[in-house]
Amino acid sequence: MSTYISAENLGHSFHDHWLFKNISIGINRGRRVALVGINGAGKSTLLKLLAGYLKPTEGKVAQSRDLNLGYLEQDPGFKNAVTISDYIFHADNIQQQLIKKYEELLENDPDNAKAIEKVMEELSDVDAWEYEYKIKTILGRLDIHHLNQNINTLSGGQKKRLALARLLIEDPDIYILDEPTNHLDIDTIEWLEKLLTDGSKTILMVTHDRYFLDNVCNEILEIDKGKIIPYHGNYGYYLEKKAEREASDEASFQKNSNLLRKELEWMRRQPKARGTKSKSRIDAFHELEAKTQNNGPKLNVELSVKTARQGNKIMELKGLTKGFGDRTFVDHFNYVFKKGDRIGLAGKNGSGKSTLLNLLTGGLTPDSGIIEKGETTVFGYFHQSGIAFKEDERVIDIVKNVAEFITMADGKLISASALLTLFLFPPAKQYGFIANLSGGEKKRLQLMSILMKNPNFLILDEPTNDLDIDTLNVLEEFLTNYGGVLMLVSHDRYLLDKLTDQLFIMEENGHVRIYNGNYSSYRLELEDNKQQSKRQNSPPEVSTPAPEKKSKLSFKEQKELETVEKEITQIENQIKAATEQLNNSNTENSKAIELSQKIADSNKLLDEKTHRWMELTELKGV
Repeated sequence: MSTYISAENLGHSFHDHWLFKNISIGINRGRRVALVGINGAGKSTLLKLLAGYLKPTEGKVAQSRDLNLGYLEQDPGFKNAVTISDYIFHADNIQQQLIKKYEELLENDPDNAKAIEKVMEELSDVDAWEYEYKIKTILGRLDIHHLNQNINTLSGGQKKRLALARLLIEDPDIYILDEPTNHLDIDTIEWLEKLLTDGSKTILMVTHDRYFLDNVCNEILEIDKGKIIPYHGNYGYYLEKKAEREASDEASFQKNSNLLRKELEWMRRQPKARGTKSKSRIDAFHELEAKTQNNGPKLNVELSVKTARQGNKIMELKGLTKGFGDRTFVDHFNYVFKKGDRIGLAGKNGSGKSTLLNLLTGGLTPDSGIIEKGETTVFGYFHQSGIAFKEDERVIDIVKNVAEFITMADGKLISASALLTLFLFPPAKQYGFIANLSGGEKKRLQLMSILMKNPNFLILDEPTNDLDIDTLNVLEEFLTNYGGVLMLVSHDRYLLDKLTDQLFIMEENGHVRIYNGNYSSYRLELEDNKQQSKRQNSPPEVSTPAPEKKSKLSFKEQKELETVEKEITQIENQIKAATEQLNNSNTENSKAIELSQKIADSNKLLDEKTHRWMELTELKGV
């Protein structure tokens, strides 16, 4: 089995703080692996080390010879590229340069028939039309259209999509992806899922999107307390096994803690001058101390702030209209918000979701229409762009600027420092600078600053970006029990399904459709409508006699059918046996990797054999 990347005894530290030590990983061809762990655990750092973009403090990373590696950073850079075209097309790739010339002619000089015809002939000579179609499809799906646009004029989301587009066009041997679904709408995420699972691509990625993780990856590596823990299965399997492991760890921790207390008493009772203390007993004490240090039951973010009282009138929209230039984003929208409303906002990127939110919160003034806000309505608005924290500010000062004391859900007052501790900011981090926080930790701090104001109308615009899955689970639990009005914009289908029961769908020409149901119900309805439309628009069937089906197989085909049926049974038994062996907690890592690849190969072969069995049984007339 070909190993693309291997790391031995890898360790990395920032500002004298070790993220992890003595990590060894091998990424083999065909594996699709997700890296998970809490914010600040070092997921993005590990990706950079494996991709060769960062030198480790300890250990070494080796890549196979002539490896074509594609790395999507969380915040991509573009080196010397000035325009989109400069970045997408390689100077040494003849096909790409012809496609670039063709696309630029169509965009900048569409009437130059002679030049277009010449480049079309050149494209045909090098068989580049299929490649041109692939590039155009990728750019179109990622909403990239103007190749001569300057990269400096793009937003953060557009830059991320541009970097992803180049990676997909290059189709590398291994995809290393840091939050690939950020800044994509749901349609594009579903398209990307299909693209990444087509063929036997090798993938290592960090993502908070659980549907995406489940659909793309079949292995999970968790970074926990500086170690790597492998789980050979999907996200559901990971949750189950992680719960079992944490329960075992907690029991072990309690046992070690009790033993440590007894050993500590023994150590204290010994006369200091006595040199005959049991060396083995002292060594055992230090070993126990190491086991219990920084290794207690895992702490979770706690969200339990108070919600301000809500009156009968929350907010009413009457004929709300807003446009920019010649485009209308919201057109004569009417709605009366009610207590307990849980609304998801759906629509393609650029359809007007953020425009509507900014209208509701007063960030934009409507062109026409009225917004009547209730006197007791208190907004909490989590912006997609985040809060512009000053890098030289301390974390504790950010919170104290909002309030010194905060009212919790049970009515108790707690200090800003105590609340920070509940949000997993220990004292060392509280008095540290914003510059030292990870992207996810900054988002967590932003969320905390908003909830401190006790809002009863909470608006979350893409809250999942950069948050770890553990924090997301706690946020979901809080929002499930949240008593105020909730409006949610998210490309995370799992979050939309779990937290909303109504949708505002941003359609063309500013029409806002109100849909009663969650996102999966809406997608199902769309698919049903699409199939029905196909049936209605299909041409009427011509009443010609249908050709007779071949009713009998040839002798050779009959024998093949019997063989295929036996092979299918054998492959299914092999998959079952390998899966049972894989789920054995005593399986070594190298053996687990081998079994995982065997299961993947067997599943692929099973699909082929099943497809052939269906062909043969259809011919037979079964």
